[in-house]
Amino acid sequence: MQNSDSLLSIRHLTAGYENDMILDDVSLEIFAGDFIGLIGPNGGGKSTLLKVILGLLPPLRGEIRVMGQDVRQGRKHIGYVPQFVEADRAFPVSVWDTVRMGLLNGWRLFERLSAAETERVQAALEQVDMLPLRNKPMGELSGGQRQRVFIARALVSDPKILLLDEPTASVDPNVTKDLYELFRQLNQRMAILLVSHDMMAVSSFTKTIACLNRKLVYHNSKELTAEMLDSVYGCPVDLIAHGVPHRVLPAHSEHSHG
Repeated sequence: MQNSDSLLSIRHLTAGYENDMILDDVSLEIFAGDFIGLIGPNGGGKSTLLKVILGLLPPLRGEIRVMGQDVRQGRKHIGYVPQFVEADRAFPVSVWDTVRMGLLNGWRLFERLSAAETERVQAALEQVDMLPLRNKPMGELSGGQRQRVFIARALVSDPKILLLDEPTASVDPNVTKDLYELFRQLNQRMAILLVSHDMMAVSSFTKTIACLNRKLVYHNSKELTAEMLDSVYGCPVDLIAHGVPHRVLPAHSEHSHG
Protein backbone atom coordinates (compact mmCIF):
# COMPACT_ATOMS: atom_id res chain seq x y z
CA MET A 1 0.00 0.00 0.00
CA GLN A 2 1.06 3.56 -0.62
CA ASN A 3 2.15 5.58 2.37
CA SER A 4 -0.71 8.04 2.80
CA ASP A 5 1.73 10.88 3.56
CA SER A 6 3.75 10.58 0.36
CA LEU A 7 3.36 13.03 -2.51
CA LEU A 8 4.73 10.54 -5.05
CA SER A 9 4.71 6.79 -4.62
CA ILE A 10 6.52 4.48 -7.06
CA ARG A 11 6.08 0.77 -6.33
CA HIS A 12 7.92 -2.05 -8.09
CA LEU A 13 8.17 -0.11 -11.35
CA THR A 14 9.49 -1.83 -14.44
CA ALA A 15 9.63 0.24 -17.63
CA GLY A 16 11.38 0.45 -20.97
CA TYR A 17 10.97 0.49 -24.72
CA GLU A 18 9.85 -2.59 -26.68
CA ASN A 19 12.29 -5.32 -25.66
CA ASP A 20 14.71 -2.99 -23.88
CA MET A 21 14.03 -2.91 -20.12
CA ILE A 22 15.47 0.30 -18.66
CA LEU A 23 14.01 0.30 -15.12
CA ASP A 24 13.86 -2.87 -13.07
CA ASP A 25 11.70 -3.09 -9.92
CA VAL A 26 12.17 0.56 -8.89
CA SER A 27 10.42 1.77 -5.71
CA LEU A 28 10.57 5.29 -4.28
CA GLU A 29 8.46 7.46 -1.97
CA ILE A 30 8.76 11.25 -2.11
CA PHE A 31 7.44 13.30 0.79
CA ALA A 32 6.82 17.00 1.42
CA GLY A 33 10.12 18.80 1.98
CA ASP A 34 12.24 16.21 0.18
CA PHE A 35 15.08 17.41 -2.04
CA ILE A 36 16.45 14.28 -3.69
CA GLY A 37 19.46 14.30 -6.01
CA LEU A 38 19.25 11.46 -8.54
CA ILE A 39 22.58 10.37 -9.99
CA GLY A 40 23.64 7.54 -12.26
CA PRO A 41 25.43 6.77 -15.51
CA ASN A 42 24.16 7.71 -18.96
CA GLY A 43 21.61 5.14 -20.07
CA GLY A 44 20.92 4.16 -16.47
CA GLY A 45 17.26 5.19 -16.64
CA LYS A 46 17.10 8.67 -15.11
CA SER A 47 15.28 10.27 -18.05
CA THR A 48 13.08 7.20 -18.43
CA LEU A 49 12.01 7.48 -14.80
CA LEU A 50 11.01 11.11 -15.33
CA LYS A 51 9.00 10.15 -18.42
CA VAL A 52 7.08 7.53 -16.45
CA ILE A 53 6.40 9.97 -13.60
CA LEU A 54 5.08 12.49 -16.15
CA GLY A 55 2.83 9.91 -17.78
CA LEU A 56 4.76 10.03 -21.06
CA LEU A 57 5.77 6.36 -20.85
CA PRO A 58 3.45 3.70 -19.41
CA PRO A 59 4.95 1.23 -16.92
CA LEU A 60 5.35 -2.39 -17.97
CA ARG A 61 4.76 -3.40 -14.36
CA GLY A 62 4.23 -1.65 -11.04
CA GLU A 63 2.39 1.56 -10.27
CA ILE A 64 2.86 5.26 -9.69
CA ARG A 65 0.55 7.41 -7.56
CA VAL A 66 0.78 11.19 -7.38
CA MET A 67 -1.03 12.69 -4.39
CA GLY A 68 -2.92 9.38 -4.16
CA GLN A 69 -4.08 9.59 -7.79
CA ASP A 70 -2.96 7.84 -10.94
CA VAL A 71 -0.51 9.73 -13.14
CA ARG A 72 -3.14 11.10 -15.51
CA GLN A 73 -4.97 12.85 -12.69
CA GLY A 74 -1.94 13.53 -10.52
CA ARG A 75 0.18 15.07 -13.27
CA LYS A 76 -1.27 18.50 -12.46
CA HIS A 77 0.64 18.45 -9.17
CA ILE A 78 4.01 18.10 -10.94
CA GLY A 79 6.19 20.86 -12.36
CA TYR A 80 8.85 19.85 -14.87
CA VAL A 81 11.97 21.63 -16.12
CA PRO A 82 13.42 19.63 -19.04
CA GLN A 83 17.04 19.58 -20.08
CA PHE A 84 18.10 22.92 -21.47
CA VAL A 85 17.53 23.12 -25.21
CA GLU A 86 19.10 25.90 -27.24
CA ALA A 87 15.95 27.07 -28.99
CA ASP A 88 15.97 29.36 -31.99
CA ARG A 89 17.01 32.68 -30.51
CA ALA A 90 15.27 34.54 -33.32
CA PHE A 91 11.88 33.09 -32.39
CA PRO A 92 9.95 36.11 -31.13
CA VAL A 93 8.48 34.76 -27.91
CA SER A 94 8.63 36.87 -24.78
CA VAL A 95 9.47 35.90 -21.23
CA TRP A 96 5.82 36.42 -20.23
CA ASP A 97 4.44 34.24 -23.02
CA THR A 98 6.93 31.47 -22.28
CA VAL A 99 5.77 31.29 -18.68
CA ARG A 100 2.06 31.38 -19.55
CA MET A 101 2.64 28.23 -21.62
CA GLY A 102 2.87 26.40 -18.31
CA LEU A 103 -0.75 27.12 -17.36
CA LEU A 104 -2.73 23.91 -17.04
CA ASN A 105 -5.31 24.96 -19.61
CA GLY A 106 -2.62 25.11 -22.26
CA TRP A 107 -1.39 27.71 -24.67
CA ARG A 108 -4.09 30.03 -25.98
CA LEU A 109 -2.26 32.44 -28.22
CA PHE A 110 -5.12 34.79 -29.01
CA GLU A 111 -7.03 34.63 -25.75
CA ARG A 112 -6.57 37.02 -22.89
CA LEU A 113 -5.58 35.58 -19.54
CA SER A 114 -8.03 35.84 -16.70
CA ALA A 115 -7.08 38.02 -13.74
CA ALA A 116 -6.25 34.89 -11.72
CA GLU A 117 -4.05 33.49 -14.50
CA THR A 118 -2.24 36.80 -14.90
CA GLU A 119 -1.57 36.81 -11.18
CA ARG A 120 -0.12 33.29 -11.34
CA VAL A 121 2.24 34.15 -14.20
CA GLN A 122 3.36 37.27 -12.35
CA ALA A 123 3.91 35.34 -9.12
CA ALA A 124 5.95 32.66 -10.91
CA LEU A 125 8.19 35.30 -12.48
CA GLU A 126 8.61 37.02 -9.12
CA GLN A 127 9.75 33.75 -7.54
CA VAL A 128 12.65 33.51 -10.00
CA ASP A 129 13.45 37.26 -10.01
CA MET A 130 12.52 37.68 -13.66
CA LEU A 131 9.42 39.89 -13.49
CA PRO A 132 11.30 43.06 -14.57
CA LEU A 133 12.23 41.28 -17.82
CA ARG A 134 8.72 40.04 -18.57
CA ASN A 135 8.54 41.72 -21.99
CA LYS A 136 12.03 40.73 -23.14
CA PRO A 137 12.34 38.29 -26.05
CA MET A 138 13.73 34.95 -24.85
CA GLY A 139 16.49 35.22 -27.45
CA GLU A 140 17.98 38.26 -25.72
CA LEU A 141 18.44 36.54 -22.36
CA SER A 142 21.54 34.91 -20.96
CA GLY A 143 21.57 31.15 -20.39
CA GLY A 144 20.94 31.58 -16.67
CA GLN A 145 18.06 33.99 -17.26
CA ARG A 146 16.48 31.63 -19.78
CA GLN A 147 16.68 28.76 -17.32
CA ARG A 148 14.97 30.88 -14.67
CA VAL A 149 12.13 31.53 -17.11
CA PHE A 150 11.77 27.80 -17.78
CA ILE A 151 11.65 27.23 -14.01
CA ALA A 152 8.92 29.87 -13.75
CA ARG A 153 7.00 28.05 -16.49
CA ALA A 154 7.08 24.93 -14.29
CA LEU A 155 6.03 26.91 -11.21
CA VAL A 156 2.99 28.60 -12.75
CA SER A 157 0.84 25.51 -12.18
CA ASP A 158 1.67 25.67 -8.41
CA PRO A 159 3.17 22.15 -8.24
CA LYS A 160 3.68 20.06 -5.13
CA ILE A 161 6.63 18.25 -6.77
CA LEU A 162 9.27 19.83 -9.01
CA LEU A 163 11.22 17.60 -11.42
CA LEU A 164 14.53 19.09 -12.62
CA ASP A 165 16.41 17.34 -15.44
CA GLU A 166 20.05 18.52 -15.54
CA PRO A 167 18.94 22.11 -14.80
CA THR A 168 22.44 23.61 -14.75
CA ALA A 169 24.07 21.59 -17.55
CA SER A 170 24.07 24.45 -20.08
CA VAL A 171 24.56 27.52 -17.90
CA ASP A 172 27.69 29.34 -16.86
CA PRO A 173 29.32 27.79 -13.76
CA ASN A 174 29.00 31.13 -11.98
CA VAL A 175 25.23 30.92 -12.44
CA THR A 176 24.97 27.37 -11.12
CA LYS A 177 25.22 28.33 -7.44
CA ASP A 178 22.52 30.99 -7.85
CA LEU A 179 20.17 28.45 -9.41
CA TYR A 180 20.78 25.97 -6.59
CA GLU A 181 20.05 28.68 -4.05
CA LEU A 182 16.78 29.27 -5.89
CA PHE A 183 15.99 25.54 -5.71
CA ARG A 184 16.72 25.59 -1.99
CA GLN A 185 14.19 28.40 -1.54
CA LEU A 186 11.58 26.61 -3.67
CA ASN A 187 12.12 23.47 -1.61
CA GLN A 188 10.52 25.22 1.34
CA ARG A 189 7.21 24.96 -0.53
CA MET A 190 7.59 21.87 -2.72
CA ALA A 191 9.43 18.59 -2.94
CA ILE A 192 12.19 18.43 -5.56
CA LEU A 193 13.62 15.53 -7.54
CA LEU A 194 16.81 16.68 -9.27
CA VAL A 195 18.56 14.66 -11.99
CA SER A 196 22.18 15.71 -12.35
CA HIS A 197 25.67 14.56 -13.29
CA ASP A 198 27.13 17.30 -11.12
CA MET A 199 28.18 15.25 -8.12
CA MET A 200 29.58 18.24 -6.25
CA ALA A 201 26.36 20.22 -6.59
CA VAL A 202 24.23 17.23 -5.65
CA SER A 203 26.33 16.52 -2.56
CA SER A 204 26.34 20.21 -1.59
CA PHE A 205 22.74 21.26 -2.12
CA THR A 206 20.35 18.30 -1.96
CA LYS A 207 19.10 16.70 1.25
CA THR A 208 19.34 13.08 0.13
CA ILE A 209 20.88 11.18 -2.79
CA ALA A 210 19.52 8.29 -4.85
CA CYS A 211 21.53 6.23 -7.34
CA LEU A 212 19.92 4.74 -10.45
CA ASN A 213 21.28 2.25 -12.95
CA ARG A 214 18.30 0.11 -13.96
CA LYS A 215 17.77 -0.51 -10.25
CA LEU A 216 17.36 2.29 -7.69
CA VAL A 217 19.41 2.49 -4.51
CA TYR A 218 18.00 4.96 -1.99
CA HIS A 219 18.27 5.01 1.80
CA ASN A 220 16.72 8.43 2.50
CA SER A 221 20.21 9.61 3.34
CA LYS A 222 22.89 11.90 1.93
CA GLU A 223 25.58 9.32 2.50
CA LEU A 224 27.01 7.70 -0.61
CA THR A 225 28.28 4.31 0.47
CA ALA A 226 30.78 2.23 -1.45
CA GLU A 227 28.04 -0.33 -2.04
CA MET A 228 25.67 2.25 -3.52
CA LEU A 229 28.20 3.68 -5.94
CA ASP A 230 29.67 0.32 -6.88
CA SER A 231 26.21 -1.06 -7.65
CA VAL A 232 25.42 1.93 -9.86
CA TYR A 233 28.73 2.88 -11.46
CA GLY A 234 30.81 -0.24 -10.92
CA CYS A 235 33.91 1.89 -10.44
CA PRO A 236 35.33 4.67 -8.26
CA VAL A 237 33.83 8.12 -8.68
CA ASP A 238 35.90 11.30 -8.55
CA LEU A 239 34.56 14.40 -6.84
CA ILE A 240 35.90 17.91 -6.49
CA ALA A 241 35.27 19.28 -3.03
CA HIS A 242 36.60 22.61 -1.79
CA GLY A 243 38.57 22.86 -5.02
CA VAL A 244 40.56 19.70 -4.32
CA PRO A 245 39.97 16.61 -6.48
CA HIS A 246 39.57 13.47 -4.41
CA ARG A 247 38.19 10.03 -4.84
CA VAL A 248 35.17 9.06 -2.78
CA LEU A 249 35.97 5.38 -3.11
CA PRO A 250 39.27 3.54 -2.99
CA ALA A 251 40.75 2.66 -6.36
CA HIS A 252 40.02 -0.75 -7.83
CA SER A 253 42.13 -3.57 -6.51
CA GLU A 254 44.43 -5.51 -8.85
CA HIS A 255 41.67 -8.08 -9.26
CA SER A 256 39.01 -5.55 -10.20
CA HIS A 257 37.78 -5.09 -13.73
CA GLY A 258 36.66 -1.83 -15.13
